[in-house]
Amino acid sequence: MRFLMLGDVVGKPGRRAVARLLPSLKAELALDLVIANGENAAGGRGLTLSTASELFSAGVDVITSGNHIWDQKEIIAHLEGEMPILRPLNYPPGLPGRGYLVWNDTLIINLIGRIFLGNFDCPFRGFDALLARLDPLPTRIIVDFHAEATSEKIAFGWYLDGRASAVLGSHTHVATADTRVLPKGTAYVSDVGMVGPMNSVIGMEIQTVMERFLRQLPTQMDVATGPVVFNSVFVEIDDATGRAREMYRLDRKVD
Repeated sequence: MRFLMLGDVVGKPGRRAVARLLPSLKAELALDLVIANGENAAGGRGLTLSTASELFSAGVDVITSGNHIWDQKEIIAHLEGEMPILRPLNYPPGLPGRGYLVWNDTLIINLIGRIFLGNFDCPFRGFDALLARLDPLPTRIIVDFHAEATSEKIAFGWYLDGRASAVLGSHTHVATADTRVLPKGTAYVSDVGMVGPMNSVIGMEIQTVMERFLRQLPTQMDVATGPVVFNSVFVEIDDATGRAREMYRLDRKVD
């Protein structure tokens, strides 16, 4: 199976870049699956029904998320509907939505880290508990690990090596250079990056972010404009073993 994971899609510029590039990439790479982190797709914070629909129309198959999934209240009612949208599995029990789904015999899991992010349930034990109760267990397992600290992400990758086909980091919007297949066959990267404005601070207008740092006052941050960076990671998985056979970064610039 061949799939592409898109970095955090930021606002309208990110959605437009996905619509422009993804259809041709799906054909060029013969992709079986496209996953995108969409928690910043609506104005840079959260996801709405219309922005989710835009991503699906562009060719995204599954949308993952993170701590900003709750920012646009309208999407909450749809988290348990038919649309393939995930929120982190290790939020406290009883919240709307689901943290995993099986898509064409591939298990896709969304987990969130705890360092610098919040007091969530343990993602390590959350992964173990999920696999223990799933029967049958799909051979192909893909994890979007939405976390801040590279140390937590790297440790999580090693913890899942040989038990997941891919562990792909999201949240920081900064693409990392550690793309590799770990010794037991798990494709790993600390952060896929983002699909968002290049001349920005993680997708947001530079001046408004600098004002927040300089003045330490709440500041309205808007999605930046201009050229867009399209960060993604390609992975090919052996269907028989569930191990990654190939992995590489696929980054583009959209004017």
